[in-house]
Amino acid sequence: MTTQHTLTWFVTGSSRGLGNVWTRAALRRGDRVVATARDVSALKPLADEFGDAVLPLSLDVTHREAAFAAVARAVERFGGIDVAVNNAGYGLFGAVEEVTEAQARQQLETNLLGALWVTQAVLPGMRERGRGHILQVSSIGGVAAFPMLGLYHASKWGLEAFSESLAQEVASHGIRVTIVEPGPYGTDWSGSSAVHTEPIPAYDDVREARRAGAAGRTPIDPEVTAEAVLALVDAERPPLRLFLGGFCLPIAERVYAGRLDTWREWRSLSESADG
Repeated sequence: MTTQHTLTWFVTGSSRGLGNVWTRAALRRGDRVVATARDVSALKPLADEFGDAVLPLSLDVTHREAAFAAVARAVERFGGIDVAVNNAGYGLFGAVEEVTEAQARQQLETNLLGALWVTQAVLPGMRERGRGHILQVSSIGGVAAFPMLGLYHASKWGLEAFSESLAQEVASHGIRVTIVEPGPYGTDWSGSSAVHTEPIPAYDDVREARRAGAAGRTPIDPEVTAEAVLALVDAERPPLRLFLGGFCLPIAERVYAGRLDTWREWRSLSESADG
C-alpha cells in the first residue's frame, strides 16, 4: 500500500542534480516543496514554474541555526514537513595525505554535519505529528571506499552510521529513515561543485587509474531516478537503505563478501583476544 495525500517536502541542494530532479518530480505531481540552496537566486526557475507550491529558501547547511530557521519558516508556510531530503553535498577528490585541514573540515561540515543539523531541525515537528520520512542521500560510496575519495567516504559512512541509529530511535514515533545510495549519475558532484586537493606526485599513478576508470563509465541521466524516489516516499514501509541504479548491488556484494572472508580468515586471532 502507498500513501495518497499531498506531501510537503524539505529538500536541501534543490538547485541542481538529484535534488532538483526530485524537487521537480514532487511539484509536478502536486506536492509542495521547501526548496533550499546556498544561492537562492538559483531557485528562481522553480518559483517561476510552480508558484506558491514551492518556497525557495537560502540555506547553508553548515550553519545549524540557519537550518533550524529554515525549517521554522517551512512550518510557518506549509504547516509541517512530511519528507525531509538531505541532499546537499559535494565531492572532495584527493589522496588522504593531500587533504588540508580546511578541506577536511568543510567536507564533513557539509556532507555529514549539514545533514545532522537539518535532521535535528525537522525531528521535533515530525515527532509531534507522529509521522515523517527522512531521506539521507548517501552513495555507493557510503558502502564501499575507493582511492582518492577518502574524506568524501568518511562523510558518507558517518551519515550512514548516525542514520541507522536514528532509524531505531524514531521508529516508535512514526518516523521513517531511508539511506538513499545512488550510483554514478550525471550530476555536478564531480564537476564544478567538486573540490580537488593539491596533488602529491607519489600518488599520480593511483590518481590516473581512478580517472581512467571513471572515464570508462557513461553517466546515467539523473532524471530516471524521479519515479523511484516518489515510490519510495509513498511506500507504507520504506526500507532503511535503497540503492539507485543497478551499478551498486554487485559492488556491495563483492565488498561484503570480502569483509566476511577477512573476518573469517582471522577469526582465530580475533578469538584469542577473548582471554
